[in-house]
Amino acid sequence: MSSCPREFTLSDFDFELPETLIAQHPTAVRSASRLLDGRNLPPTDRIFRELPDLLQPGDLLVFNDTKVLKARIFGEKASGGKLELLVERVLTGNEVVAHMRVSKKPLPGAKIHLCGGLRNGGFDAELLGRWPNEDGPLFRLALTGAQGETPYELMEQFGHLPLPPYIERQQDSGADPDEKEDSERYQTVFAAQPGAVAAPTAALHFDESVLAALEAKGVERANVTLHVGAGTFQPVKTESLAEHQMHSEWYDIPLSTLAALERCRQRGGRVVAVGTTTVRTLESWAKYGHITGNTSIFITPGFEFQVVDLLVTNFHLPKSTLMMLVSAFSGYEKIMALYRHAIAQHYRFFSYGDSMLLERKSEIPTMP
Repeated sequence: MSSCPREFTLSDFDFELPETLIAQHPTAVRSASRLLDGRNLPPTDRIFRELPDLLQPGDLLVFNDTKVLKARIFGEKASGGKLELLVERVLTGNEVVAHMRVSKKPLPGAKIHLCGGLRNGGFDAELLGRWPNEDGPLFRLALTGAQGETPYELMEQFGHLPLPPYIERQQDSGADPDEKEDSERYQTVFAAQPGAVAAPTAALHFDESVLAALEAKGVERANVTLHVGAGTFQPVKTESLAEHQMHSEWYDIPLSTLAALERCRQRGGRVVAVGTTTVRTLESWAKYGHITGNTSIFITPGFEFQVVDLLVTNFHLPKSTLMMLVSAFSGYEKIMALYRHAIAQHYRFFSYGDSMLLERKSEIPTMP
């Protein structure tokens, strides 16, 4: 007797989430957040600092070491019209590509002054055109600093952290929209490679005490880089998953990480991905064979995982591509059961929320 795989639609990944469960601030201590051990049903409620107890000597934890840029910049056109940029990617030289919020889009050649909103000074930019082509959704700009600063230096000086749209911060006319809390906590303790506009949030729970406990346990660590783009917050608009156009993000896997993966397999350890961005990076490499480049991999139920055995991840938005990814990893029915439990137990959701530990579902072959 054969079994046909279920065909999922966008509505399958919807669920009701009380607004009060959307975390607006991080926990006082990173590793004091909650951890839902979802490897089995019923799940077990834990604290994140217990994670080392759930892993084994010889396992390999793989982190995304991207660093969030202060990519949100306020400014104005020569006419005085206000605008806001969200830098998506730094190109060569002084060029960047960015999303632009403005009442009337300027034309190529237009000069823009960017000043970081309420801060003094600033720098200029010239609009070069659209990106990745003349009809593209993003804008390509050349940035000009006073002393020839790089785009990274200009963003650090004049930009703001691009917090997710569901994290609300007071932005009165007399106050800076950045909070010291966000500058420190919307960044992992091992962030090293600047380029992201959103944090790899599952890694926000790790602090030095947890990392030390993992090392003492005999768990190896390795890094990949995937620069998270603003597309991670874009909603899926098509009911048919096959019609969704996945956003593209740049990634890189060091040779040292490839060697660590091989050692892990040789000793019979498990590969534990920290966050969905790490999953996308490792599985892109396994599927397409490239250790660096752009990936628009779209992981939905039925995807065949080749690298990752366990996943540490936060709780995701309804109808999001990340809900589809975790459902592909652990099984749709199991994920929905875990989310029902998390809501009933008042877990905190999204970027500053709690996390869960998932195991890749076993593939049981169907009888002919």
